[in-house]
Amino acid sequence: MEVPQRQIRAVYDEHTITVYQAYPEAIAGPAVRAGRFVDPFKRERMTWIKPSFLWMMYRCGWATKPGQERVLAVRITRAGFDWALAHACSSHHDRASGESREEWARRLRTSPVRVQWDPERSLALNALPYRSLQLGIGADAVRRYVDDWTVSITDVTPMVREIAAKRDPALLPVERPYSSAG
Repeated sequence: MEVPQRQIRAVYDEHTITVYQAYPEAIAGPAVRAGRFVDPFKRERMTWIKPSFLWMMYRCGWATKPGQERVLAVRITRAGFDWALAHACSSHHDRASGESREEWARRLRTSPVRVQWDPERSLALNALPYRSLQLGIGADAVRRYVDDWTVSITDVTPMVREIAAKRDPALLPVERPYSSAG
């Protein structure tokens, strides 16, 4: 079966979707203990959430890059994720959209969420010929993410290290194509 060029693949159930983020211990530890993001997490900064486990592994180098040594699986409400999708603007201008660069730039300045499509990754972290989503949430969206959408935060770093060592696809989270809860 051919994978569409752009597709959200994620672990989700009827009410929640799992996104991944990587942080240093100073942010990850307090977040895991509290079950939500707390100081020193910065609400005023844009934060990027990724539904694709392997894209996150590429980004954090299997939890080895400085400042990204702990990988968190953050379960958020599908309603929140869908709100983010509905209020997002592409981080790059697309001429094929029919929107002028000026219209896009104006929308980008006022959008609380950015969408970026990056090459999905294989277990070896090689680029695949299709794209995975990451969402940059800022301003009001970060407040919603932290206070309203987050259901749970789990440190999956031990699982990340096991998968990195074994490279066994059977250990990967089972992701499937996502469609809005609607």
